[in-house]
Amino acid sequence: MSASFPSSFVVLLASVLKPVDDTRMLGKFAHTLLERPTSQVFVAGRSSFDGLEHHWVQNYFPRLAAHGIFWGSRLSMARLRAQGHYWRLLRVLKPDLVIVHAPELLPLTLLWQALGTGRKFLYDIRENYALNVSTQHVYQGLTRRWLAAGLRWVEGLAARRAAGVILAEESYAVELPFLAELPPGRVQVLENKYQPQPGEALRRQPLPLPPPGEPLRLLYSGTISELNGVWEAIALTQELRQAWPGGAQLTIIGFCQQPALLRQLQGKVMANADWLTLRGGRLPVSHAEIVAEIGRSHLGLLPYRPHPSTERCRPTKLFEYLAHGLPVLSTPNPLWLEVLQKHGAGLPVDFSQPTDAAALVARLKAANFYPNGIPAEALWAGEGKKLWLLLDSLV
Repeated sequence: MSASFPSSFVVLLASVLKPVDDTRMLGKFAHTLLERPTSQVFVAGRSSFDGLEHHWVQNYFPRLAAHGIFWGSRLSMARLRAQGHYWRLLRVLKPDLVIVHAPELLPLTLLWQALGTGRKFLYDIRENYALNVSTQHVYQGLTRRWLAAGLRWVEGLAARRAAGVILAEESYAVELPFLAELPPGRVQVLENKYQPQPGEALRRQPLPLPPPGEPLRLLYSGTISELNGVWEAIALTQELRQAWPGGAQLTIIGFCQQPALLRQLQGKVMANADWLTLRGGRLPVSHAEIVAEIGRSHLGLLPYRPHPSTERCRPTKLFEYLAHGLPVLSTPNPLWLEVLQKHGAGLPVDFSQPTDAAALVARLKAANFYPNGIPAEALWAGEGKKLWLLLDSLV
């Protein structure tokens, strides 16, 4: 333990739309903070306590507590009420440090800091939010322009006043112009590498592909969207069904934010229930369920369509698949292929074109995945050490 670390240290981790059992906020940040016995951690987010009903409460009670500050749909008035819930937490808990995981909580965090002395916060930049708003066409016209400009302005102001800025992706250091104004020591990259669940024993060797006559099980996990390639995943599985001895099956597991897309997908699943499975969709799925599905699968898919908001990022699911020794079929993104080739973890596939399924099957059978075992660099442990170095510099 650092000699300068206080005997009592209260930290509030806060988001709005992310559930309190969010893998980054709870599974990584809170887990790391709770390694030191003097830490008291409060997690505030979307009301979802399922992830705290098992090992987390048992292992860390009473030093870990969760507060739901948001209930309802993403576009409801409840998002405004969440601001009031967050402000009350700041006043009641009186934290030594706040780690903000959502840009819409920055204005109140800045006000809280201005109204007291010695109040510190870190801003965890999980996405290039202004770029996403500008390019993903969720918002239209002037709304899109003003929202992107407002996000960039408040993030820049917060970054200048924050004790430190954390980046989920290394590329943000170049993409976000306001970071150039900060001293290098105040910016830290903490990628979304895999943090094992409490009690989880990671596999030492990858799961082999099935023998002839058994189905090949493919997995699409995480956010369900066209941009993330859900239709491409289905198309590839259909092609492999004819080429793999024993056929192929696809499990889609995650949350879909687009009702129209979800209805289309549900229709597709109903028409192909013998090989296509959907878990979640309308509601978020617990991370434990996704991890269990990874353990039952033979191939993980990264079928993302090329897009400015994802091309310079390494998806969380990439680290999840690597940590479990799951071979990966990936869009030929140079950043992802660099990692896959380094560890012999997967193959590139052009999901935008019809697949030569027979040739792909031959490549799969000839491949020697993970020849050196599961890569340690896919795990959060190293990122956790960097988080503590940042925290120790603040106290």
